[in-house]
Amino acid sequence: MRLTKLATTCENGDCPTLYATDKGTLIVQGGVPTGHGLDVPEGEALVEIPMDLIRKAIRDQRI
Repeated sequence: MRLTKLATTCENGDCPTLYATDKGTLIVQGGVPTGHGLDVPEGEALVEIPMDLIRKAIRDQRI
């Protein structure tokens, strides 16, 4: 799978980042939340990212 960085909150790679894939999907890098009380199915995960990351991707016309 090929990833293209769309938006990030920093440039050093260890912070929330939004990527586009060559499959027409999005991948999100962010923190793993705890204490949410949800039953997440096997093979899926919850990822927490700042709203500003999505706003930046839209503002920069990346999505």
